[in-house]
Amino acid sequence: MSQPFYSNGKVLITGEYAVLDGAKALALPTKYGQNLIVESGTRQSVVWKSYDHNHKIWFEDTFTFAAIAALQLSGNKDRDTLLTILHEAFAMNPTMKNEPGFEVATHLNFPRNWGLGTSSTLINNIAQWFGIDAYELLWKSFGGSGYDIASAQHNKPIVYQLQRAKPVICEVPFNPRFKNHLYFVYLNQKQSSKEAIAAYKQLPNKASLLSEINLITQAVLTVDDAHDFAALLESHEAIMAQILRLDPVKTRLFPDFRGSIKSLGAWGGDFVLVVAAHDPTAYFKAKGFDTVLRYQDMIL
Repeated sequence: MSQPFYSNGKVLITGEYAVLDGAKALALPTKYGQNLIVESGTRQSVVWKSYDHNHKIWFEDTFTFAAIAALQLSGNKDRDTLLTILHEAFAMNPTMKNEPGFEVATHLNFPRNWGLGTSSTLINNIAQWFGIDAYELLWKSFGGSGYDIASAQHNKPIVYQLQRAKPVICEVPFNPRFKNHLYFVYLNQKQSSKEAIAAYKQLPNKASLLSEINLITQAVLTVDDAHDFAALLESHEAIMAQILRLDPVKTRLFPDFRGSIKSLGAWGGDFVLVVAAHDPTAYFKAKGFDTVLRYQDMIL
């Protein structure tokens, strides 16, 4: 008997980086995600196959329960990441080691390099399979704020906040009437969340950051005009540019663009959010950025 599980991908509209320190962050679940199908197996092992959005296997391996328990790392990044997650999952639910074995297949419906939550959807699916807490599994295996786990579990926009190291999630009615002016553009490179988070944590002078970001997040939820929304995004971008000591993406890549552009998640890669009076697809394609998605095509 097969067991299917599914988790939503995510985009983070406000609160990137600052969410780690307790800022309120607006996160949206995407129409893209990942499923995981578990079948009964044999030989006290996990036979694993990962399929990309083109239905091609991009990773496969077999892990014995003994190797998982011993955390026998190999130096292969993809294998060791999965092994670490499985190691923590088995530790959190030891009864699973009494099973005869498992055959597992995962299927992405978006390109792996898009940065919409390849890891978070995997962790949430494994947590569902093992019947364990997905946030705990994330923090023990991968790290991060957990907003991506919340988006994996919710089918509506959420405001996510860490309070005393515990996730507080509130579904919000974010459905901007100006969404026809919103676009997501892929910057042709995947940014490492781990590396970006590590760099952010080393930065000083973040005392006033949380209150500024919280005010912007609250304002974004109630704004009803594209111009005002764009102004809030620009303020957010300027604040984070100063904190991170990096140039905003518009300054760096698109200085001649007529509209607003905001980095999402880990700066320097993945997607940006664009506010434009007219369809900007031709502009970005001329610059070499071919993946331009309308808001309604991306967000659940």
